[in-house]
Amino acid sequence: MARRTFEVYRGTAADGKLENYDVEVEPGMVVLDAIFRIQAGESPDLAVRWNCKAGKCGSCGCEINGRPKLSCMTRISDYPDGESITVTPMKAFPIIKDLVTDVSQNYRANKKIPQFRPRPKDAEDGWRMYQFEVDKAQEMRKCIECFLCQDVCHVLRSHGKHEEFAGPAYMVRTAAFSMNPIDTVDRIEFLKETGGIGYCNITKCCTEVCPEHITITDNAIIPLKERVVDRYYDPIKALVRLVRRGGKNG
Repeated sequence: MARRTFEVYRGTAADGKLENYDVEVEPGMVVLDAIFRIQAGESPDLAVRWNCKAGKCGSCGCEINGRPKLSCMTRISDYPDGESITVTPMKAFPIIKDLVTDVSQNYRANKKIPQFRPRPKDAEDGWRMYQFEVDKAQEMRKCIECFLCQDVCHVLRSHGKHEEFAGPAYMVRTAAFSMNPIDTVDRIEFLKETGGIGYCNITKCCTEVCPEHITITDNAIIPLKERVVDRYYDPIKALVRLVRRGGKNG
C-alpha cells in the first residue's frame, strides 16, 4: 500500500483551517474513500455530505485542489505521487462544518422558476413531438443538482449575487421546461428580472465542471439569453412597438 497526504478543511467559516492527514491508499480509490478512512481513523467527527457514491446523487460535491468536483468520481491516481491533495468545501456557499455547506439558496432559486405547464393533448395522438425536440429537453433533465456549476460561477462565487442570479443549474432547469415543445409558460420576464440571466457573461466555466456533461452554456444559457434579447433589446422589434404606439395615439 502507498500513502498519500491529504489537506482537509476542518471547522466552520469562522475558525476553519486545513489539517494534514496521512492516508493509506490502494489502486482504484477515489477521494471520498480517503475521506472515509480519515473518518474511520483519527477524525470520526469529520463532516462530509454523500449518498450514492456512484456519481448520481450529487451530494459529495467539494473542491479538490481548488476545482469543483464530485469526490466519489475523482480518483486519487489523477494526482501526481508525492503531492498532497487538498479537499475543501464549495466556496460559493456558507460553510456549516468541515466539507458540508449550506446549499439551501439553490432550492429557493428553484422555487422561483415558473413551473412546467403542458398544453392540452391533441385529440388524435396526444402530445406529438419530433425526436430532436425530445433530445433538447432531455439533455437538461440529466442535471443531478450537484451544484458544481453554481460553485464555479463567478457571479455567485466571487460576487455573491445569490439572490439576484439563479445560477447555471437553474438556467438548465428553466431550459428543461422552456425547450419542451408542449410547454405553454412564458419565462422570459422571469429570466430577465428574477432569474438575472444578464449577469452571466458566458465564460463556459459551468460547462467545464458538469459531471453529467450538459452543455450548459451553449445549449441552455445562450438560447435563453437570445429569447430575452429578442423581446427586450431587438432594435427592429423596438421600432415596431414604437410605430404601433404612435398609431394608437394618432
